[in-house]
Formats: sequence, C-alpha cells, structure tokens
Amino acid sequence: MADGRGAGDDRLGRRIRDRRRHQGLTLVALAERAGLSQPFLSQLERGLAQPSMASLHRLARSLGTTTPALMAEAGAAPGADTGTDERRVSLVRAGSGTTVHHAGGSTRSLAEGRTGLLPLEFTVTNPEFEDPYLHEGAELLYVLRGRIEVDLDADGRHELGVGDCLYYGGGVPHRFRLLGADPASVLVVQAGRPQGTEI
Repeated sequence: MADGRGAGDDRLGRRIRDRRRHQGLTLVALAERAGLSQPFLSQLERGLAQPSMASLHRLARSLGTTTPALMAEAGAAPGADTGTDERRVSLVRAGSGTTVHHAGGSTRSLAEGRTGLLPLEFTVTNPEFEDPYLHEGAELLYVLRGRIEVDLDADGRHELGVGDCLYYGGGVPHRFRLLGADPASVLVVQAGRPQGTEI
C-alpha cells in the first residue's frame, strides 16, 4: 500500500516526533527501524505526508506502541501528557478524531488521549486483501454498514454483515476486505495500554 502524499494530519506527525525524541531516536534511526525512508518520515512528522496503515503499524511497533494508541494520543490536546493516567472522559464528535486515509479506505480514532479502550472506525473500500496485521492485543470487529470478509490465517475466513461481531486474541494474523459495491463501516476495538507500552 503506498503512502499518501500531500496534506497529512500534523497532530499524528507531532506525536510520532514526540515519541521518537522521548526515546532518543534520530529520524534516520526510526526510519531504519520501521523500514521507511528518512525523507518520508520527516514529511510525516511535519504534517506534509500521511502514512499508509501498514507504515503507521510499522512505526507504532518501532516506537513500542500500537496503531490505535498512537492515533488516540495524537488526538489529545497540544501539550497534554499522554504518558500518565488514562482519561476519564473522551468525546469525539462526528467528523472529528485523528483520521488516516489509505488505499483501503480510512481509519478514524474514536477516542483521544490515553484510554482504557482504543476504538477505531474503519471505512473499508478495498475489495482485495492487503498484507496481514499482527499485534499482541486482542481485537473486536463490529460491522456497522456493508459486508466484509476477514481472513484470520489458520483460524479461517469469515464473512461479516451488519450487526455481526468477531473477536480474536492477540497474535492472530488478520486482514479484511470489502464484499459488495458500497463501502463498509467497521468498529474495531482493542484494549488500551498493551503490556510493555511506555508512554
């Protein structure tokens, strides 16, 4: 999946830069660790480019966190300390929240700051499977609109429609694709604060 060029979300870029600096990493070191180019990472940190979900996933892993946590932290108020206690309340209005547009659709964070749950709204438009994702935390999918097929590798493929819910534990390779002509909307929830996560 190609990285989106052009206007990005500068809050996400700032959060990546803050985490990188907190860990004492240079742009070159993080780019190398994540398998990305240093010029692209520089543009991303300045809000001039937007990552694909695959690139964001690699960056999050390289920074010791998850993609949903990174997106939620990016939505926190500027200067907020996202490394302390989780928020009691997070309100994300319709049309707001950190959003990443990618070849397979878009992903929007539905919580801001450090939260106990990390909900995302995926708009799925890609009829083809992409590379699978793998992370430690369990995940739950709930289809809000449309139909998707979820590939869980050794745990089989599952077709889901409106109102269907699928849970899988951490360590299960997973990917999904659109079934049908109209975009699907999927609520994806992971637990916050995965073990070993720093700030």
